[in-house]
Amino acid sequence: MNFWRRALKSITRRKGKSVILFLVIFILGNVIAGAVAIQQSTVNVEKATKAKMGAKVTLDVDYEAFNKDQEKNEKLEWPDPLTEKQYTEIGNLSQVKYFDLSTAGYVGTNKLKSYTPENGGVVVGLGAQYFFNLKGTNSEKILDLEEGFIKLDQGEAFTAKELTEGANVVLIAKEVADANNLKVGDQMVIDATSEVIDLADEIEAREDADETADSATVVTSDGDPEAKIASFDFPVTVKGIYSVVRKDTSQMSREEKDNAEWMAAEQINTMYLPNKTIEGLMVQSAEKFYVNVPADQQDELQLSYTNGNYVLKSPDVVDDFRQDAQALLPQYYMVVADADQYDQVAGGMKKLGDISKYVVIIATVATMLIISLVVLLFLRDRKHELGIYLSLGESRGKVIGQIVVELLLVSFVALGLSLITGNLLGAAVSNSLMQMDWLNNATDSMMYTSSYGNNTLTFEDVRAAYQVRFTPSYIISYLILGLGTVLLSAILPLLYILRLNPKKIMM
Repeated sequence: MNFWRRALKSITRRKGKSVILFLVIFILGNVIAGAVAIQQSTVNVEKATKAKMGAKVTLDVDYEAFNKDQEKNEKLEWPDPLTEKQYTEIGNLSQVKYFDLSTAGYVGTNKLKSYTPENGGVVVGLGAQYFFNLKGTNSEKILDLEEGFIKLDQGEAFTAKELTEGANVVLIAKEVADANNLKVGDQMVIDATSEVIDLADEIEAREDADETADSATVVTSDGDPEAKIASFDFPVTVKGIYSVVRKDTSQMSREEKDNAEWMAAEQINTMYLPNKTIEGLMVQSAEKFYVNVPADQQDELQLSYTNGNYVLKSPDVVDDFRQDAQALLPQYYMVVADADQYDQVAGGMKKLGDISKYVVIIATVATMLIISLVVLLFLRDRKHELGIYLSLGESRGKVIGQIVVELLLVSFVALGLSLITGNLLGAAVSNSLMQMDWLNNATDSMMYTSSYGNNTLTFEDVRAAYQVRFTPSYIISYLILGLGTVLLSAILPLLYILRLNPKKIMM
């Protein structure tokens, strides 16, 4: 009789011991399967969420590192702005799909109406009733259009010639167009309005405040009723009208809905113009709204700033891009990716993944020890049976093969069943943990803004994406881990067989 048939008969004849071995593996397998299911689910939700956030990155000053060093060296100067050459050099990295240099600014108006959400919440001042964000581009591909944050309902995007020449053309939101009775092709006048700011007075007030900082509190106001208000007209042609792609707020809390509405209002009140057009508008604003500018600050007075926005080929290359780009950036600059929001929001989810990983390790080690001891005890009871096989000339390899087959057959059935029940256990445990404060911490009511200011992520988004389910990676990972654990646990019992002396056993 070959060892395969002996293994099958041994399992059926020793039903009690086979059931005990089955229950041990089944129970421990449930713990491992549940932990693997949770760990795999946290990995999957991270991948899915980061993929949903996209592969968009920008560059910014590492404020934390700078402030830390400035505490040690008060004379440390703020890092110089990045140059167009530096932005372009990073944009030429292999991970970049396309990029855009965007000049940003803002403008207040009194005649040109902005959008006001139903719950209000738009606060303006400095002599202006309305407020608009200005977002520039030097590319025919406007990133917010390409990435689906807005969609162009009427008209068209800017041409290469308009971008190069800095033409006075603009894209506005549908709500702004409706509020001002504008359509594509119309001339829109931006009546740039602001209080006139005397920088000489500002510097003096700042110096006085520094001298009395230890004994007084400096309070700023939204505006001086006696302040001088200046205004000038900046005509532009409406090149296109867009609408904002809004997020579904049906499952959001009241606070999250308010945040989403505020973000939508910010986007609606955004005008898209060529970079050079914004720069021209800001130059005029500086001339009109600032007086007594010190000679040493005239070149530094800039009301706009430029940043590089990059779309990568895949979310998977963010880390590689970060490493390559960081090597090209000067000190105190860093790469900021939309996918970084996950690490900020999903701290509790990452804790859950770490805990499940530790449970897998501990359960695997415990399973190896327990199965090794159980099998070893069973083999000691079968010492005479094994001695007979060896005394009849059966090789130790076949005797070992029989024990391994018995162990694998029982384990395969137990692991197969625990694969199902462990998945259900993992789902039940993780659903319970989701309701606990340590996991559902303060981040669950916070909304984080992406590098572009259009895409947001909440803990509810992460929790909605979390699902414990059967996936090929879960099944394969668990079976490999389970069967590998069983085979490793067989090492100690097999050493016992190798040490058996059939002569002493049969005496």
